[in-house]
Amino acid sequence: MNKLLIGAALALSLAIPATAPAQRPPAAVVVVVDTDRIYRDCNACRIAQTQLQALGTQLQQRAQQLGQPIQTEMQSIQQAATAARNAQGAARATAEAQIQQRLQALQRNETTANEELQRLQANLRSTQAHVLQQINARLNPVINQVMTQRQANLAVDVGATLAHSSQLNVTDAVLASLNQQLQSVVVSPMPQQAAPAGQPTQPQPPGR
Repeated sequence: MNKLLIGAALALSLAIPATAPAQRPPAAVVVVVDTDRIYRDCNACRIAQTQLQALGTQLQQRAQQLGQPIQTEMQSIQQAATAARNAQGAARATAEAQIQQRLQALQRNETTANEELQRLQANLRSTQAHVLQQINARLNPVINQVMTQRQANLAVDVGATLAHSSQLNVTDAVLASLNQQLQSVVVSPMPQQAAPAGQPTQPQPPGR
């Protein structure tokens, strides 16, 4: 009987898998990347930034072109209103009616101008997002490539560090590789996804 119990116990112990020892995670091997410098200094980034600045200047100029006539008309209406207050009887009523019509026309013009500026601003934001998307599509693989070359398993942006050794900074290597792989970017709004019939298209989200 004892032999049977011992044999059963042995068989049971063999059937239970041994608990594997917990594996210790690898030690962190860190590299530091100055992404602000890359976005500022990469060749394609500089060209795109110049074009984006030109678009921003055009937007400001258009805002001034639309705003100046509106401001001039508002000043004229204010002067007419002052004059109407000094008028009497039918002349005053006529003047006030004309002022009211001018105010309504001014409000319509202001609404139209604001709608145009909003479209231009949205177009500029979409263009900025599209440029950033194209840069990141090449930048992220380049960072991974440099990490592999340096046998690193963690990349940290310089802005997220309190202090670091200059030997950990691989920005020069990342920048050089990005310049080789990214010659230019398209400075245009985000491409539109095809939408079902009867539904408006929606911009693709930027991938970062």
